[in-house]
Amino acid sequence: MDDINLHYRFLNWRRRIREIRDVRAVRYRERLKRMLRDGDVLRYHGNSDEVGCFVAGRPLSRRNRYFEVTIMDTGVRGTIAVGLVPQLYKLDHQPGWLPHSVAFHADDGKLYNGNTVGQQFGPKGCRGDRIGCGISMDSDDGQLTVFFTKNGKEVGSVEIPASPEALYPAVGMHSLGEEVLLDLNAEWGMEEDDGQMIVDSHEEDWGRLHDVKVTGTLLEYVGKGKSIVDVGLAQARRPLNTRFHYYELEITDDGEKCYIALGLARRDYPKNRHPGWSRGSIAYHADDGKLFQGSGVGDAFGPRCFEGDIMGCGIMFPRDFNPGLGDDTEDWDFDVFPKPCEVQNDLYANNEDQEEGEEEEDEGEDLEGRKVTVFFTRNGKVVGRREVALPFGGFYPTIGMMSTGEKVRVDLHPLSG
Repeated sequence: MDDINLHYRFLNWRRRIREIRDVRAVRYRERLKRMLRDGDVLRYHGNSDEVGCFVAGRPLSRRNRYFEVTIMDTGVRGTIAVGLVPQLYKLDHQPGWLPHSVAFHADDGKLYNGNTVGQQFGPKGCRGDRIGCGISMDSDDGQLTVFFTKNGKEVGSVEIPASPEALYPAVGMHSLGEEVLLDLNAEWGMEEDDGQMIVDSHEEDWGRLHDVKVTGTLLEYVGKGKSIVDVGLAQARRPLNTRFHYYELEITDDGEKCYIALGLARRDYPKNRHPGWSRGSIAYHADDGKLFQGSGVGDAFGPRCFEGDIMGCGIMFPRDFNPGLGDDTEDWDFDVFPKPCEVQNDLYANNEDQEEGEEEEDEGEDLEGRKVTVFFTRNGKVVGRREVALPFGGFYPTIGMMSTGEKVRVDLHPLSG
């Protein structure tokens, strides 16, 4: 009898271990229903009779207390909700409908706080709008302040009884064709921050920094530098646009291998891939002078670059280019930055004289936007150009480094090229 009891206790113990593992797996796994995720793009995948919901794998925290979505398509009704929910939220309900959840709904501009009846809160959301949600860590007495933003400006806030670790980013949809671009690593800067300190640090210029340290305008590689997965990536906060279409870097230290790449990439570009290696990117690599466009195999393009060289990258937009199709112009303060650099005039003058032999190298990329011409320079002279399709949301200045000691000084809006 003792042996039988021992056997059953052993089975219960094994079952308990499996349950614990399952709970841990769910805790760090995103959940979604009637929605498809392709990279950072979420699409509604139902018949409009039932709600589709996405819940992130990790809750908000002190280090990551804000997220955003960009509405790529409002679909039939634009019933897109952005908010916070408990970990095991029912995926057939919009965020904000059930207790302990809160959300801003784009179709009616209402705030839903644990109820299917919303309260008038802010403006409605349309295609191209950025809707954000975050938490303030200044609350006490068990209350947490949740705030919402639209296109970088705060819409309003609400206090709810919750702790940060209990709230998970969530997106809801409820009609055909709805689609958003998700950014779970978005940053939110408070207006009361010392503006002068921000300008001096230049940290606000960069939306993403992975294994790269920023000191003023200097970027320094701080990764391991042991293999091709040890890429250090720096991506600007804003994309190039028709007024500020060009940027440069100076190689101040070429490090061990000079594995430095300068180029353009989509906003959700992988952090451990050199610019140019993956879909939605194009880059000029200093160590071998090759151009990489959405592929790990580069083409001979220009001279190699070394310490002291200045590399530049820009976009020639068509004369009839519509900023609403992917140019994030409204995010730029035109009174602060200088006028477009001289490279623009020279290149537009020579645009019609491009060699007809230049082939497009889309490499099956996900670029669905209009065609633009990307050009690269070395020490003020144009090295070459390629025609590519502009991804939704635009091309972001992106710099990669991969060997010890590499340092570059970046000017995202030079006076001349």
